[in-house]
Amino acid sequence: MFTISTKYSKSFDYIAFLCNDKSNLKNITSIIDFDISKKLTKKASKNKRKFTFISTLDGLKFKNYFFYNVDLNKNEFYYQNIGGKIINEAISLKKKKIELVIDFFPKNLLNKFSIENILIGILSRSYVFNNYKSQNNSNKIEVINIVTKNKNLIRSCIKYAKSIDAGVSQTRNLVTMPSNILNPQRFTSEIKKLSKYGLKVEILDEKKLKKIGMNAFLGVGQGSSNKSYVAIMKWNGGKKNSRPLSFVGKGVCFDTGGISLKPARFMEEMKYDMAGAGTVTGLMKTLAIRNAKVNAIGIVGLVENMPDGNAQRPGDVVKSYSGKTIEIFNTDAEGRLVLADLLSYTERRFKPKFMINLATLTGAIIISLGNEYAGLFSNNDQLADRINKVGYKDNEKAWRLPLNKNFDALIDSQIADVQNINYSGGAGSITAAQFLQRFVLNKTPWAHLDIAGMAWTKKTTKTIPLGATGYGVKLLNKLVEEYYE
Repeated sequence: MFTISTKYSKSFDYIAFLCNDKSNLKNITSIIDFDISKKLTKKASKNKRKFTFISTLDGLKFKNYFFYNVDLNKNEFYYQNIGGKIINEAISLKKKKIELVIDFFPKNLLNKFSIENILIGILSRSYVFNNYKSQNNSNKIEVINIVTKNKNLIRSCIKYAKSIDAGVSQTRNLVTMPSNILNPQRFTSEIKKLSKYGLKVEILDEKKLKKIGMNAFLGVGQGSSNKSYVAIMKWNGGKKNSRPLSFVGKGVCFDTGGISLKPARFMEEMKYDMAGAGTVTGLMKTLAIRNAKVNAIGIVGLVENMPDGNAQRPGDVVKSYSGKTIEIFNTDAEGRLVLADLLSYTERRFKPKFMINLATLTGAIIISLGNEYAGLFSNNDQLADRINKVGYKDNEKAWRLPLNKNFDALIDSQIADVQNINYSGGAGSITAAQFLQRFVLNKTPWAHLDIAGMAWTKKTTKTIPLGATGYGVKLLNKLVEEYYE
């Protein structure tokens, strides 16, 4: 997508200039005559929006020149929004070839940080998924030529931006794929492909899972004709004996609710009930591509929740990997059964510095936080605070909700150690988190991100087209970058 040149070209049908109030518009007299540049300067000085202005001067042939006002010392998402704005304008005008003039900005004021994030915004908004269309009618951007004299800086920025986009796009692709194609086995095949980036991949099939006692996880998939799997991705970029960071994802490739069947309306959306696993997969890809200086484990449980004659029933009791028994009150509360076994297994086998799990776990979190924040629950104030802080930088926000022993009492079972849902006291997202916390056995720092409202958008935003968002990849990558490398 990206090319680099040192000179402007008139062959592009959309030329975007990055500038601010210190930019001298007379500098473009090589392609615009002095009188025109003078008029543009006057227009820029009157610009009130402080974000973008467009040179639509009447009677001139320079209507494809766009000038984007860039403030300094802003956070990541401010610059990503500028990149997204450039693409939004181009798409609305059906332009596919963009020239981005960076050197027009005052020297030494536009730095690596801002350029990287502008490019991340450009790549994010440019995402298109049309794999199953018979005709390609997309407005996909074909090329972006960056005009600069500092090619080494731009190459470095492109490399970093692409590493982030690779993970985000991987997640979006997985979340968007229909469930008749992305079943658990196909998901494992997609994960195995990541070995070419240096990830070590291990797949646990049903035979192995039965042997080690992941009965809570296996119970979810026993009604499906598709087999269940656990996939483990390992990245060893840190010191040899350094304890890994661990990321755990719910990968329910389709969720009918099982015997506790969901309503038919909007059930098609349950193809993205594997978004937690998608995020973990995309994150691990990004960490590998950018050669992150950490050791990290990504573990995902891949399963389908279907209602056949062998399906798990309400009232069943299963023994989890941890040894704790679980009474199944509702088979549509299946994601927590998947994560329960994964959390205990991850903690026991890998002894990580922390565990962060992601899941489209509850509809209740959408009622609480809508599509603005993921729900954040944690047993560790430092970990929760770090997630909260980095979330605002890339606009992948998470809002912390409480855990409390009084909520915990709501999921006590009369005949087993715990029941998988609370019917009596509300607080659906909180009691789901309380359930998960019971399977963190050794007080390992742990955080649960309920991303049910964040995995998919039904409207185009400044940096995200309609559909899968890739939520969590930038958030967790930033967490690793700022606190653990």
